[in-house]
Amino acid sequence: MRTADFHFDLPPELIAQRPAERRDAARLLVLHRKTNQIEHRRFSNLLEFFRPGDVLVLNNSRVIPARLRGKNTKTGGKFEILLLEENARNDWWTMLRPGKRAPIGTQIQLQEKNGGDSKIIATVTDVNEDGHRQLQFSGTSNIFNDLDTLGEMPLPPYIERHGELPEDKERYQTVFAQPAGSVAAPTAGLHFTPELLEKIRALDVKICFITLHVGAGTFLPVKVENLAEHTMHTERFEVGQETVDAVNEAKKSGHRVIAAGTTTLRTLESVARQNAGKLNVHKGKTNIFIFPPGEFQIVDALLTNFHLPESTLLMLASAFAAPGEKIRGRDLILSAYAEAIRERYRFFSYGDAMLIL
Repeated sequence: MRTADFHFDLPPELIAQRPAERRDAARLLVLHRKTNQIEHRRFSNLLEFFRPGDVLVLNNSRVIPARLRGKNTKTGGKFEILLLEENARNDWWTMLRPGKRAPIGTQIQLQEKNGGDSKIIATVTDVNEDGHRQLQFSGTSNIFNDLDTLGEMPLPPYIERHGELPEDKERYQTVFAQPAGSVAAPTAGLHFTPELLEKIRALDVKICFITLHVGAGTFLPVKVENLAEHTMHTERFEVGQETVDAVNEAKKSGHRVIAAGTTTLRTLESVARQNAGKLNVHKGKTNIFIFPPGEFQIVDALLTNFHLPESTLLMLASAFAAPGEKIRGRDLILSAYAEAIRERYRFFSYGDAMLIL
């Protein structure tokens, strides 16, 4: 299939700039993939679609304040830094803007949130083929520990901000976030409240977690025309014993596994592909790219947000809508998206949700 096969036109006013007033007040489009039926509900109505014995799997990675600001120590020119991946303590791959003004050897003094100068210097030590800069930080024992005081939440570029809003620190984070490491939120999880999670447990649904640290590559466009030529970014993940036991038991006993988010689905299916269709305790990296006619061994239902045109996330949702089929899933998803646009759903990270059953 081709990248252009996954294009759709989205009115820019439907790109959500702020979250819903309450997390579970977002709208929920329910797609029944076997019958093509669509329901328009609220996220709080999610309870109606669970069955006793279901297993709901969530990604509990915590978003780090990965956006930093600084200035060239010689010229005073301003830079925006987005941390991507830690190579070693104080050694990170980053997206730097404007990158063209940062050749190897450039030194950048990090700024405090109030605009004052910090004592931390970032030196450009390498540039890769994607234009990302490798930075070495000095003046601190570990830049990771300074992010809460220096950094801003790494909102995606389609959320327009002139500085961070107070609500972003809370709302661009799930209520169950634990290990820190993501530079983008696992957005399907943003809709859950502690109260809703307790109501789900009361339905005899097992809730468990994986950890996949979401990279900024989730927003990168597919640059090749033929999908088979695309290479996904690599992300770190971990699956623990409790989740392994719950998921394997559900599959054995005929109960459903419901993945909250594409990151959760990619983690579960990555492990299954390496382990004869079952889960095992696993810690590693994945660059799994699922697109039509993809097959799924673990996940029976997918909860996800509405994704960007021609994105790998939209391709994954299309594959899930009709596993093993090349065209039908894409047509189902694009038809559902067209209806969501007509019904004025809100799209992307702070937007509404979709449940594919």
